Amino acid sequence: MLKTKSVHSDIEPGDGLRILAARFRGRGMPVDRYDVWMANLGPSEKLLKSVLAEKISWREFLKRYRAEMSAPAAPDAGNATIKNHGQKFTLRLIAKLAANENVTLLCHCAEDATECHRFELQKLIEREGR
Repeated sequence: MLKTKSVHSDIEPGDGLRILAARFRGRGMPVDRYDVWMANLGPSEKLLKSVLAEKISWREFLKRYRAEMSAPAAPDAGNATIKNHGQKFTLRLIAKLAANENVTLLCHCAEDATECHRFELQKLIEREGR
């Protein structure tokens, strides 16, 4: 099962694999708050700063975040046959893990936040798992 929560929320046994999907780990963040930090699943620094400064709308943020997640990675330029196309393989791996065990996507946003990239990330992963 794939679920989401704030990295600051209580750690529960049912969380399973806890993935911090944020560009920044956070100053003073104890490493026992998550099992693995995957900065590549968080929005880019530029995109994150734009939405936090309210220079772009939440809708525009989601559009750009999805584009970042599917954009070819830098090493793709040197590969004529197999391309990564962003985080496709990482998303598929998480989807496979979540099909067999609990996986929790974590972010620094509050637990009750309604606008957080972790919700869009969850949708992207679930699509890859189909």
